[in-house]
Amino acid sequence: MNASAPIVATDAIDVVELTITEAQRGLAEGRFTSVSLTEAFLARIARYEPFYNAFTFMNPSALADAAAMDARRAAGEVLGPLAGVPVVIKEAMDFVGLPSTGGWAGFHSATGGVDLMPGTDAPVVARLKAAGAVILGKTNIPAFSHDGTRANSSWDGPTYNAVDRSVAPGASSSGTATAVSGSFAVAGLAEETGGSIQNPGAAQSLVSIKPTFALVPNTGVMPLAGSTRDVVGPHAKTVMDAAILLDVLAGYTSADPKTVASIGMLPKGGYTSKLSPTALKGARVGLYGKGWRTEPLWDEAQALYDAAIAEIAVRGAVLVDDPFVGTDFASLSKKDLGFDPRGIESLVFDFENFLRRLGPGAVANSIAELAPLLPSDPFAADGPLAVHLADPVFRASIENPALPPDLSAFHAAREAYLSTFNAVMAEHDLDVLVFPQMSAAIPGVFDKALYPETTVSEINIAGLPGVTVPAGRFAGGSPFSLIFVGPMWSEASLLGYAYDYEQATHHRIVPVLEETIFRPSEAV
Repeated sequence: MNASAPIVATDAIDVVELTITEAQRGLAEGRFTSVSLTEAFLARIARYEPFYNAFTFMNPSALADAAAMDARRAAGEVLGPLAGVPVVIKEAMDFVGLPSTGGWAGFHSATGGVDLMPGTDAPVVARLKAAGAVILGKTNIPAFSHDGTRANSSWDGPTYNAVDRSVAPGASSSGTATAVSGSFAVAGLAEETGGSIQNPGAAQSLVSIKPTFALVPNTGVMPLAGSTRDVVGPHAKTVMDAAILLDVLAGYTSADPKTVASIGMLPKGGYTSKLSPTALKGARVGLYGKGWRTEPLWDEAQALYDAAIAEIAVRGAVLVDDPFVGTDFASLSKKDLGFDPRGIESLVFDFENFLRRLGPGAVANSIAELAPLLPSDPFAADGPLAVHLADPVFRASIENPALPPDLSAFHAAREAYLSTFNAVMAEHDLDVLVFPQMSAAIPGVFDKALYPETTVSEINIAGLPGVTVPAGRFAGGSPFSLIFVGPMWSEASLLGYAYDYEQATHHRIVPVLEETIFRPSEAV
């Protein structure tokens, strides 16, 4: 620590839009401590949280954790890349000392349910701690993360979009997006089954990474499709921060055997290694069209996308129009429920394993032990997951949760998607796809309309990565974002292209937070 540098008072630390790099520089130069930085974020949370509802639980040890990091810094220890940096985690992630409620009232004692208390942290939480992060708290989600648009079904009530409270926040990682976009934290962890990283990231003008399936461990995260689709990734204000966070999260752990697939797939030099302001020069970029989805973009979304395409062309990219036209790609989707649910048939089996991992101190370690303790059955015909009862594999899994389900239909779907995707990328010698992340303006926070995503089912079933970057704003106020999509394990390249675009355009919308109660009559 630089002893000559004065420590800044908490109320003088400007945390708005603070990045990981800026926080680390300030800490290293002694301009503030981790404690004073944490106090500054907690003060901002105390001021604005009543009007945005980003959090379910605060970490009571946050200031003690910050003080411990200050002591290690003062002792001259080698510190991790997030040392002393305040972050948040999604409610679904196991954090020792706080319940894992999954956003459902039945899993929270204060709302008539039971508390599921984990005996160990989720691997992604453990990795944050090992990197030195100060975890401020857990963030709000819809019940069972089963909504890609809003968190309104949460026992904790709705979360509001930091950019515009009348607009849906995106889901299911709603609270993380609001906390990061609203500068309640420097960065945060999100998780996706069907849009839950990219939707709230794009809806709140953030950079987000939906990683390749099995790149980041999802063990210890309450599952929706843990064996097939669930991924954990960053929400951040900049591409650099998202890349730094992915370096912390990615890679093999014996706690999640499927991450063995990531061995040999991490980039040399890490996920910041390809960040360059000229990365798009000469890159062959595939554009959105009816070959990907037959539904056209709404006029305003098309105009915003056209403007973004022009910006990418200026960067020196080679544009390839609708490379999927003439293939079977668009016909592979089955949107029976507003999204393609294939893969979610593993939910019951995955939840059984989640309960087992909680440890001997938990109230239950199986669905059979848990069921009598609950106020209602989440798998019943009137439960929050009833929509999946139409799937015979799902129903069979309820009868025998410990038996691995028949995932042959999902495996066939992934293989079909990857076969066509990889063939198109090779035929057109494409480096990246750059699509609008949404096909229309985002609906209102209390509307019934679903989030108008463009890539969710496709890249989640295929297991492909995507990086969202702010790219403008609709006339009604909701953010417009691009998503950069590539082959499996291509995150470093995608981040390079996204960084070039970000640095050339600076479309991130900095929220101006309000201190009034939002009324439903104000919704769009």
